[in-house]
Amino acid sequence: MSTNKMWGGRFASGPAAIMREITPSIDFDKRLAGEDLAGSRAHCRMLATEGIISKDDGQAILGGLDTIEKEIAAGTFVFKRELEDIHLNIEARLAELIGPAAGRLHTARSRNDQVVTDFRLWVRAACIRAEEGLTVLQKALIAQAEQHLDTIMPGFTHMQVAQPVTFAHHLMAYVEMFGRDRGRFEDAKKRLNESPLGAAALAGTTFPIDRDATAKALGFTRPMRNSMDAISARDFALEYLAACTISAVHLSRLAGELVQWSTPAFGFVKLSDAFTTGSSIMPQKRNPDAAELIRGKTGRVLGDFVALATVVKGLVLTYGTDLQEDKERVFDAADTLEISLAAMAGMIADMTANPAKMLSAAEAGYPTATDLADWVVRVLKKPFREAHHIAGSIVKCAEDKGVTLDKLPLADMQAIDADITEEVFKVLSLESSVKARMSLGGTAPARVREQLAHWKAAFK
Repeated sequence: MSTNKMWGGRFASGPAAIMREITPSIDFDKRLAGEDLAGSRAHCRMLATEGIISKDDGQAILGGLDTIEKEIAAGTFVFKRELEDIHLNIEARLAELIGPAAGRLHTARSRNDQVVTDFRLWVRAACIRAEEGLTVLQKALIAQAEQHLDTIMPGFTHMQVAQPVTFAHHLMAYVEMFGRDRGRFEDAKKRLNESPLGAAALAGTTFPIDRDATAKALGFTRPMRNSMDAISARDFALEYLAACTISAVHLSRLAGELVQWSTPAFGFVKLSDAFTTGSSIMPQKRNPDAAELIRGKTGRVLGDFVALATVVKGLVLTYGTDLQEDKERVFDAADTLEISLAAMAGMIADMTANPAKMLSAAEAGYPTATDLADWVVRVLKKPFREAHHIAGSIVKCAEDKGVTLDKLPLADMQAIDADITEEVFKVLSLESSVKARMSLGGTAPARVREQLAHWKAAFK
């Protein structure tokens, strides 16, 4: 059994068979090929500029890296498990292409700083993709909201009809949530945007390298200040996963509402054929599979976060092969979040609302009872707790008579409080209730238009 020639000089015999199975990461870290090539190019140019390697060797290395990039793009590059990871696969192919000069590329560099540089570049790009996916979803929600500024639906607390709101107002709540999600990815991107390249194995290097040059070449803000931290830190990956998890939770909440709203019992929306399926036995069924899958995948993203946090929590400085477990979790969360965002944006964009069903549901449960209590406070000058009791008694009377509050005779209300006048009916309809809620952030169409204007301006 031969040794791995990339690192095996100290070892008399090759690894045990089980090690050949547990050690390789090439099956998943080949996704870092583009980042690895970018980091190698930046490192090579710096080495040549500083005179650490010759210009000729530098040109040969860069030419070989260009060839490898073309091979990977064409699908002709052969990834070998015996070479363990993307870094050694590329280095070995480079040696085949240009000979001994390939070995100079690893001067003043370790796989430790190489892999974490690649990983930071990958996560930075993933943050950008998440922001873009969230923006598409926000725009889909805004487009629906603009069509339903006056569509009244029930607002719920404890899943009980509470107060009337507009469908636009409800949708804009998710625009705000997903806006904060975008902010979390933006923050994570800023914090991770420091270069570990040049930290070498853990203590830096004796070669006169220019870490500022490589950081700038790779689009980093600056080099990381501490070489041990540069090698060992994975909080950038954890922060990305945390942002993914919170965003997935928000997606799950919206998915749950779509599942509920699309049932015949609610009938608030109809999801298109593109995002629903039928039943193998019940021909009447229209299953909201995409929404249910998004809701289910939230547990997967949360699991990725917990898994990596568990890996990192007990690690002493600096590098342990435990950290090889970081990439699969991040790749999985990224793939899951990105497909979920795309599916949700598609569902929202082509769903059809049913205003009549929403209005009918809003009429149940006496949702303008709070407006009645507020009127008693504002007009009759009674303390709110007393007004609350009066309104509750009037609701009970309306329930007993089987009518809505705006249809209850004035005489019945005056039997409960003689001071009530006919003016009370101005606040008892659903439309008046919605229009009256003019406080900042309220459901009044005028206020929702302000929310829409804010976000449309932000996207410009």
